[in-house]
Amino acid sequence: MTMRKKNPCFRPFIPATAIAAAVLAACGGGGDSGGSAALNTKPGYLGAISETSYDGNSNDLLTAGLGASGLAAAAPPAYADPLKPTAAELRRTAIHTNYRAMLDMTAAGGYGTLYGPNVDAQGKVTTVEGKVAGTEYIAFADDGTGRENVTLMVQVPASFDPKKACMITATASGSRGVYGGISTGEWGLKKGCAVAYSDKGTGGAPHDLQNDTVALMDGTRATAAAAGKNAAFNAGLTATELAAFNTATPNRFAFKHAHSGQNAEKDWGATTLQAVEFGYYVLNQRYGDTNAAGQRLKTLTPANTIVIASSISNGGGAAIAAAEQDTQGLISGVAVSEPAIEMPANPGVTVRRGGAEVAVTGKTLVDFTTYANLFQACASLAPSVSTSPYAAAFAAGFASPALPIAPNRCAALKTAGLLTASTTATQAEEALQKLRAYGWEPESNDLHASLAAFEVAPAVSVTFANSLSRSSVKDNLCGFSYAATTAAGAVMPLAPAALAGMFATGNGVPPSGGINLVNNNSVAGPARDFLSFTAAGVADWNTAGAVCLRNLVTGTDAAAKKLQAGVDETRRSGNLRGKPAIIVHGRADALLPVSHTSRPYAALNKRVEGTSSKLSYVEVTNAQHFDSFIGLPTVLPGYDTRYVPLHVYLNHALDAVYDHLASGKALPASQVVRTVPRGGTPGSAPAITATNVPPLATTPAAANAIAITAGAIAIPD
Repeated sequence: MTMRKKNPCFRPFIPATAIAAAVLAACGGGGDSGGSAALNTKPGYLGAISETSYDGNSNDLLTAGLGASGLAAAAPPAYADPLKPTAAELRRTAIHTNYRAMLDMTAAGGYGTLYGPNVDAQGKVTTVEGKVAGTEYIAFADDGTGRENVTLMVQVPASFDPKKACMITATASGSRGVYGGISTGEWGLKKGCAVAYSDKGTGGAPHDLQNDTVALMDGTRATAAAAGKNAAFNAGLTATELAAFNTATPNRFAFKHAHSGQNAEKDWGATTLQAVEFGYYVLNQRYGDTNAAGQRLKTLTPANTIVIASSISNGGGAAIAAAEQDTQGLISGVAVSEPAIEMPANPGVTVRRGGAEVAVTGKTLVDFTTYANLFQACASLAPSVSTSPYAAAFAAGFASPALPIAPNRCAALKTAGLLTASTTATQAEEALQKLRAYGWEPESNDLHASLAAFEVAPAVSVTFANSLSRSSVKDNLCGFSYAATTAAGAVMPLAPAALAGMFATGNGVPPSGGINLVNNNSVAGPARDFLSFTAAGVADWNTAGAVCLRNLVTGTDAAAKKLQAGVDETRRSGNLRGKPAIIVHGRADALLPVSHTSRPYAALNKRVEGTSSKLSYVEVTNAQHFDSFIGLPTVLPGYDTRYVPLHVYLNHALDAVYDHLASGKALPASQVVRTVPRGGTPGSAPAITATNVPPLATTPAAANAIAITAGAIAIPD
């Protein structure tokens, strides 16, 4: 039985009968009657719409004219003027940057064989570059103040067929801009579906407070005064506040996710729905019937259009939020990967793995990330993980006699009463066990050193703490700010070319694009966070700042209550409204641990929806959060031998949900997919094959079946 409603508006031939006339009228077409279909009106929150068509040769929707081989190149083409890149050049670099940031781009890792522009919608490897002709529409969604200015984008491939209308969402992951979901959008473009994107109120282009310049929607920069309400983000300081801020803390930057004061995360579902509404508007302007006055009608509707909410990481979380909030039935189904899901404070669910219950589950992102921020750098020195990727380099760089900042963090945690062991090695093992006890899987152990070295937990903690508490950049929450720094860690002006291109190269959550995380409270003056010093002259990776961030989550003072109120605005309900859905997640994920996100959400959904639930949960072994890290064999040897690309399973999930909606094919049941690592020598693993990434099973073997009952989930080992 198909889940898709028939569309009576698309018929090759309609006889001139009363019945046919009624069908035409219902579809908004025919004669002078004008029909009963509503006019296709532009949503009131949309500003001016930019429309650009691409021929699929010199330029295109998916690769910005670079093709599969251009995306594989380590760098995009250079700007003609690095200080003033054009909007088209910034778009090209943004697509190159964001596509590569999500995927393993090495041929041995699967690019060009398992996925990539040259792999068609049926999974066949072709010899073409995979460029996609079509039209791109971009607009701000705003409430009239110019303070929100969420960037929405709709891509309509030339292959779109209104008789088989489909659309997917590709909301940006992380804190990225509107092209952040381009690797998800690829599936839709190949399928002939429109793709609806949202930057969800984030983005990589900051407000340069020292020079008072901002980015526009297309990434080019202007003075804040000239941009006015057309700024993608303005920190909102008065002239007096800005002057005082720059005097006290010069050469700083404000980022939209951290400093908008909007708590954008509470609206991520709404902005994803706005992207879908924008998509419907665009499609009906192009393909909708017209009335006698020549006005376009809402011909393409949820009754005849498949819409799948999709994306990865917190973009996937936004897709789930949109499905929960979809009171209009705009979304048909959901297919997401490694979603960030904020669970209710008391979800009433249990998670079991093997024969044991997981003790700590369902914590929010700011909770478990601030916890990781405390312990991860110390845990990375544990002898039990000394052979994990980057562990040796981490020890050499962060635990050397010349700069023992990770051992100093361990010692500082002992002084603060957060650890009890007496030596660095035993403190590190204790810190590692604390992470395990707080919900990280044992498979995550090998990831802590590389994530600590890349400052992932501090960066995410600072961004989300600012955002959730609606802190202004002038608040310098917990003493943190953003600036360019010297090799020694001192604040300095950012290179103008780096700022000019940051729309395309920044990820919105420093360290990024030449801007770093700064500890304003360092005893010798503001310094890069991990190079800062305590009043006692000790470099301990700013333990005081990490404790301050953690206290915002666990404390009871006014600052903590402010953040906690913001968190409560972001919690999910578990009600997907009966939509068919697949969530895929890597078991080893150390950024968004499965027992805090996808596992308890699946149990919550079953408790809330009961027999109406159509959610399947797929947990993939030997998969983690950052596919792109697998593609850095010289930087992170050992990722290639240990981990497979989770992106393969997002594509499988999209295929399965689409087939279910289009033809009624059964969704795969909840399951553990047991992948096969490539093995070999770290840094030069053999090429991946289909054997390494087996397909989803419609009915998994008993040893792989995940059992979900009302409020409980049991995962086999």
